[in-house]
Amino acid sequence: MSTIIAGHFQLQDDVERARRALVDAGFSSERISGFYLSQPGQHDLTPIGGDNIHSPGAKESPTGVAEGAGAGAAVGIVAGAMTAPVTGPLGPVVGGLVGAHVGSLFSFSKMKDAGEREQGGRAPLENRPAGMLVAVAFDDPGLEQRAVDLLRDLGAHHIERAKGNIVDGDWADFDPASIPDIIH
Repeated sequence: MSTIIAGHFQLQDDVERARRALVDAGFSSERISGFYLSQPGQHDLTPIGGDNIHSPGAKESPTGVAEGAGAGAAVGIVAGAMTAPVTGPLGPVVGGLVGAHVGSLFSFSKMKDAGEREQGGRAPLENRPAGMLVAVAFDDPGLEQRAVDLLRDLGAHHIERAKGNIVDGDWADFDPASIPDIIH
């Protein structure tokens, strides 16, 4: 694995300018990658799209909905039974169904406390914004500061360090959902 230094740019023209400047500075063009990084949650990492197979915040949903539906159905049956003289024998049935529906909807607000940290799944992507990314790979540790300075001089922001492989201009093992090692 090589060291990779990457920086974010605003415009496609900035990416092309950074590629040329890196090549002019002696970096191999085959080990320079430029690409667009999409918004968190839109990285298409799974067969069905997105970043996670299962939403980490939805793990309580089946249990919570069942509990809410059960409680709502019980209340609805009692309310329906009390109105049976007016509604007839369908009162408790309709009351139970309406109560189960309302209870299941109400349970969504009770399942997760506001601000509770997610367990499982990938970490939040607060440090890696969407946009154009230029990355350069090299094996000589002495080139790191040169790459950082060059990208910074070209206007890159959120410059990060990683380990990986860029082959024929493609950062083959890039994980958009990983936590970046930001260089300050």
